[in-house]
This record gives sequence, C-alpha cells and structure tokens, in this order.
Amino acid sequence: MDFTLTDEQLALQASVRQFANKELPAIAREIEESDQPASIELRKRFGELGYLGVNLDTKYGGAGLSHLDAVLVLEEIAKISIAVAFPVFESCFGPCLAISHFGNAALKQKILPRVCSGEIVVAVSMSEPEAGSALTDLTTRARRSGDTVILNGTKRWCSGAGHSEAYVVYCRMDDAPGAAGIGAVLVEKDSKGFTFGKREQHMGFRGICSADMYFDDVAVPAENIIVPAGGFSKLMEAFDLERCGNTTMSLAVAQSAFDFVLAYCQQRRQFGKALVEFQAVQLQIAEMKMQLEAARLLLYRAVVNAESGLPSIAESSIAKCYANETARTVTGKAMQLMGGYGYSKEFPLEQKLRDAWGWGIAGGTIDIQKINITAALVGKRFNQRK
Repeated sequence: MDFTLTDEQLALQASVRQFANKELPAIAREIEESDQPASIELRKRFGELGYLGVNLDTKYGGAGLSHLDAVLVLEEIAKISIAVAFPVFESCFGPCLAISHFGNAALKQKILPRVCSGEIVVAVSMSEPEAGSALTDLTTRARRSGDTVILNGTKRWCSGAGHSEAYVVYCRMDDAPGAAGIGAVLVEKDSKGFTFGKREQHMGFRGICSADMYFDDVAVPAENIIVPAGGFSKLMEAFDLERCGNTTMSLAVAQSAFDFVLAYCQQRRQFGKALVEFQAVQLQIAEMKMQLEAARLLLYRAVVNAESGLPSIAESSIAKCYANETARTVTGKAMQLMGGYGYSKEFPLEQKLRDAWGWGIAGGTIDIQKINITAALVGKRFNQRK
C-alpha cells in the first residue's frame, strides 16, 4: 500500500497551488467582503485550466483524471477560499457525478460540457422545510405528462440557490412511500414557474448563495430525468462522493488555518521568545498536525477505493465526519493560539472558523454520518421513526 503521490500528481498539485496563491487571494477577499459568488469569468478561467470536471470523461470536456486528482485540485483552491473553490467542488463532487453516472446520453451531452467550460454551475437540491436529515419525507412532486415532467413543491438549504444555472432536484415521482417513490430531475434556472425566495444570511459561507426554491407547475423535458422513482439508492451512492468533496473543503479550511498559525507562532514573540518555543504551544501544533494527517488519509482511502465506481457509504461517512470535526477543532485551536489577532477580521482565522463550522452541517450533519457508520458496521438501516 503506497501513500505517495505520483510525480504527475505532485506536479498537478504544485501547479494548482502556484496558480491559487498568485491569482486567487485578491478575488477571495473581494468575495468575502461583497458576499457575491465567484464570477463567470473566474469559472471560465478554471475551465481553461482544466480545473472543472477533473474526474469527468474527456468526451464531455472533463480532464478524465481520477477522483484523487480532483481532490488535489480542489484542496489547493479551497485553501484560499471555499467560495472561490465552489464551482470546482460542484463540478467534481456535486450533482454532476449523478448526471455522469446515471443521466441519459442526451442530458450528459447537454449539461456536462457547459459545466466543464465554466458556462454553468449545477447545484443539488435535496432538503425541504420538513425534510432535512429525514430526507425520505420530502414532498416535492414530479409528475410525468407525455414528454414532459411537471414539478410542484418547495426546497430549502440548497447551496447555490438563485445563482447556479441548473439544479438536480430530488423529488417524489410516484406514490410509493418513503425512498421507493423518490427520483431526481434536472431543472434549469430560467424554467417557467421556478422562483426563489429571499437570500439567506449565514454565519459563514459568504459568497455561496442559499434561498428557498419554489416550483409551481414547472415543466421540463422528460430527458431531464436523471433517475426515476425507485432510484433513491443510486442518488445516495452519488452523494457518497459529494461527501468526499465536503471532506476536502473541510480539510482545506483546516490545513490553511494550520499553515497560517504555524507561521504566526514562529514569528510572534511573547516573554522574550517565539510562541513556538513554549511547550504548551508545541503540544497544540502537534495535535493539530496529527488530526490533519489522519483526515487526509481517510479522505484518500475513500476516493482511491472509489476509482472503480462510487465510494462506500461507510468510508465516505467516516472521512467526512472526521474531517468536519477536525476542521472545527483545528480552526478553534488556531484562533486561540493567535489570541486577539485570531478574533480580528484583519486576519483570516475568524473566517476560517466560521466556514469550518458549516461543513459539519452541509451535506449531512456529523451525527447523521455517525449513524451511517454504525449502520454499515452492523449491516442494517436504523428506522428513526420507531
């Protein structure tokens, strides 16, 4: 078992890091201050560089590389800013993978090349006002009428809502109860009857839009069906890879916070010597480093084992859960080591901490991941309703 990146992967990682450190910090600061998403110009720049759809087939404009290669690209960009990295995240680990694996040929050809060029971003819409962790309680309906699908319902907590150009919408496609009636349909933003509520304001995730989404007799072509009723398990298999993207974003936030505070502790002097000379500081730094390395190995295991398809729910849940908790712990410790400077908006730690907390909620909460892990261990699903 070899944990060393190949020469090609090291070169890819180094080139993305050089680009990110040179071209993205000013853009990231502007997004954080304005709370506006990454521009289409930046998306197209990512497309030109091959950073969108890294792990999608070349016939759709992707790079045709591995999931691990996509992780390497995403982490380097997300170290600068999760908002800047969001189009990369969505193209490599978000709903595009569901389209790639399960969509029909016409839908793939219609959507994926536009994603890889930066023309559009596709977001995933799962949660509803009464269906978050209890996702199989969703009530948004999609009714087939000839060559058309008609959607009605309300969605909530969709990252990218109102800004992304298309949405993979989880919906109830027949009257079968629970998961059996659920499928997914692609809905483009300009579809008649598809509207958005007021944009939400969150603690972190600035530059990533979120709003309620309303479907009032929204008609889309039947070819936009990604999976029909009964395909919920397929959707969640694709979502297991999304967890790996979430894991990467958590890891990137934590790693960038650690890198900053490690340099700070070597420069900042108190009581006549650098902070790093104090044993208490050394212990904190070592603990953070151990957690980061463990999180990275869990992530790499999940994506490497998924190269023949999609990752297992157990491995992706373990990686996400651990990275989510690591991000919160590492950014908290980093802020504490910096004291008042860490709490100041003049330095990046307060933003890192705010962003870190969100990843343990987005894409399935930390506690839900722990339920998934236990379910995989004992080989059964737990009914939370009994």
